[in-house]
Amino acid sequence: MNCEVLKIKINSKLAAKLAAMFIVISLVLCSCSLSINTDSDTESKTTPTSGTLSVHYLDVGQGDSIFIELPNQKCMLIDAGENMYGKSITEYINNLGYQKIDYLVATHPHADHIGSMAYVVKHNDIGEIYMPKVATTTKTYENLLNAISDKGLKVKSAKAGMNIVDDNDFSINILAPVTIEEDDLNNCSIILKMNYKSDSFLFLGDAEKKELETVTADMSAEVLKVGHHGSRTSTTKALLEEVNPKYAVISLGKNNSYGHPHKSTLKLLDEFGVETYRTDEDGTIVISTEGSGVTIKTGQTSMKRDE
Repeated sequence: MNCEVLKIKINSKLAAKLAAMFIVISLVLCSCSLSINTDSDTESKTTPTSGTLSVHYLDVGQGDSIFIELPNQKCMLIDAGENMYGKSITEYINNLGYQKIDYLVATHPHADHIGSMAYVVKHNDIGEIYMPKVATTTKTYENLLNAISDKGLKVKSAKAGMNIVDDNDFSINILAPVTIEEDDLNNCSIILKMNYKSDSFLFLGDAEKKELETVTADMSAEVLKVGHHGSRTSTTKALLEEVNPKYAVISLGKNNSYGHPHKSTLKLLDEFGVETYRTDEDGTIVISTEGSGVTIKTGQTSMKRDE
């Protein structure tokens, strides 16, 4: 795939909206384009205050959505669950006092991660957008690209080694994807590591063992967002030895059809002495820090399905 462009087959009615973009890809039925910036030198650098970092692992059923209040008064949204939670996610963010999402991250284009992201883009001011350099032909993905294009926004193509924020005591770094395999979307997931003074958070998306083994950067973290909703394909002994987390959060739906979290995952986390929280049992989970130890709140507001 051309590294500057995300491809997707869309309805021909959308061609006029996208004609002004600087690259046109010929497809079977129509054409469209989306501008991608891959220059890692353009990532924003901000100066954090001595504020609080709060990570909200939103209860969106069998999916992922994580809203993060950054210590520099900005915010980030990682994923947006299935396509029935956009209104609830937006209201949750607005109720915290945010009208703009400074950093929007779509870890990979599966519906349980980007389903409500088109709604979020349409109904919020958006700063920087990060997505892996991989495409799919689903309607969900098409809707997201159209929402981005309609607002004249650009996508930064996420890759290992990029820094979203890079300051002395606060940083957000992209550890993966290192490589892209278009037929394996889970293993194209964006993996993020966030450091704030002495505390650190790791977000795995749906990355499985195959992708995790490509990561060369330091993945050690105090708090781990368990990959792929607690699937055995993500959590391994080797991963836990490298990350060495004190706390773990699993985002999943109650009584889901996949059997998540797998018993082997829970067993491994227990063997490593990791204090584990689950959105299906604990609701929305909020982990906060001022950089020297975390506090954890459970039973917070779960996202309601849009009416």
